[in-house]
Amino acid sequence: MARPRIKDVARHAGVSEKTVSNVINDYVHVSERTRRVVQEAIDHLGYKVNLAGRHLRKGRTGIIALVVPELDVPYFAELARHVIREAERCSLTVLIHQTGADRDHELAALAGFGSTFVDGVILSPLALTAEDLRARAGAPPTVLLGELLEEGADHVAIDNERAAREATEHLIGLGRRVVWAVGGRDDAGLGTAEARTRGYRAALAAAGLAFDPAALLPVASFRMPDGADAVDRALRAGGRPDALLCLNDQLALGALRTLHDHGLRVPEDVAVIGFDDVEGGRFSVPTLSTVAPDKAAVARIAVDLLRRRMDEAAEAPDATADSSAGVRSPQDLVVAHRLVLRESTEGAEARAR
Repeated sequence: MARPRIKDVARHAGVSEKTVSNVINDYVHVSERTRRVVQEAIDHLGYKVNLAGRHLRKGRTGIIALVVPELDVPYFAELARHVIREAERCSLTVLIHQTGADRDHELAALAGFGSTFVDGVILSPLALTAEDLRARAGAPPTVLLGELLEEGADHVAIDNERAAREATEHLIGLGRRVVWAVGGRDDAGLGTAEARTRGYRAALAAAGLAFDPAALLPVASFRMPDGADAVDRALRAGGRPDALLCLNDQLALGALRTLHDHGLRVPEDVAVIGFDDVEGGRFSVPTLSTVAPDKAAVARIAVDLLRRRMDEAAEAPDATADSSAGVRSPQDLVVAHRLVLRESTEGAEARAR
């Protein structure tokens, strides 16, 4: 049986082909009755929109890339699910690429992988520099996640410095005075870890607590074994914290295991808070307090911004980000976050709420 076409839907619904097209493209000036009749005809005939043909007519492939350092890190896996959902809403397909925080891989993603099959890129970089971003002439439209490396780039993220300060202030407000930062980095870098460390230090200073460089526990990567090992080394060296600010939930979950192995109770002896609000933290024992970024909003805003940039690029292919050819200036968009307080800081009372 031949695949149904728009004209078949139009004939079945008793409307014009233009009306069917308006319904398919969600044109606002269509009555609800007409929209319902056309949709019933589409469902009855089993008509499928030819997305490939639609994109090709616009000079596009309909494919965007989501590029992350490590896909098996829960935060990025959960973010990918939200990005795919938002892309589907815009009739876009998502290609997911893992860089391993390798600069060459990130540069390849920034350049659209050296081909024309990607219309745009959502990129979470760890190894790129501001100079790399400034040299991206001719690259497909790109939206950056994480910390802002270059003022001339579109960017979507939470305020990591403020979030870490709020989390540390909460620990201090519980009466904790020896707060270790697991994953902390005491340098002037532009990464997420550096921003969160600045927030941690700002909270200590505001509370009149001296900063101890030994309270920063660096890690090779932000996974559970790294958090467990960093805390284990510090405890064996004789340190005794009464709180841990962990720069992601994976580090925090690893730290919980080490504290248990050393006979330290959470939160009675050591309060623990993480970042990212990944699913595993809701099922750990104790459940994990965390900074929760609005991952759905990050995905929605990033996809919408990228889609607008792709439209602008199609309408003004020779325009640059700072030209007057109809392309708006780069946007730095901040997404909301909140503290989610669970048993690892609040104790048994968190279960009762």
